Amino acid sequence: MIFDGNESTLAIDIAFWSISASTIVGAIAVVQLKDLFRAALFLIVSLLGVAGMFILLRAEFLAAIQVLVYIGAISILIIFAIMMTRDMDQGSPFNILKFPAALISILFCSICIVVFLSTDWNLMEIALLDKTLDSTLIDGMSNVFTNTIPYIARLLIGNFIITFEIIGVLLLAVIVGALALVRE
Repeated sequence: MIFDGNESTLAIDIAFWSISASTIVGAIAVVQLKDLFRAALFLIVSLLGVAGMFILLRAEFLAAIQVLVYIGAISILIIFAIMMTRDMDQGSPFNILKFPAALISILFCSICIVVFLSTDWNLMEIALLDKTLDSTLIDGMSNVFTNTIPYIARLLIGNFIITFEIIGVLLLAVIVGALALVRE
């Protein structure tokens, strides 16, 4: 389904709430399950839900990165690590900090809701109606939202080339380290 800006709000609302519910259920299952393998599988479900949220936000590049990096690499690595441990059937022991962690989570969630509701969100439609903004800024904003992947590519190869190269060297070091750990 390709979003062209004229989507049915009912379909988007249904997609949002179903993806949100699956993401939240998956995240709660990750924390509550004692079987580590099943918890890792629910982590994949939760991360897929986050990728779905990125698609609903029209950030397809971030959704692809989410699927490739977090689901394709990190989650599979976690599953391999779980399968290679000896006491996989034992599971997670009971944690005495469960209730303080729940209290801190509820406090953090309520702070996030207050910040979300009190923030003045600058939407692109409002920015386009604002006559005080420079026309080049508005063109740049619309270019970012219509051509996200080429814009990110120009930033990576132009402004952030050193960071891009450092990340490449870091990933090479991770691969060499993983090969060194696998070899006896």
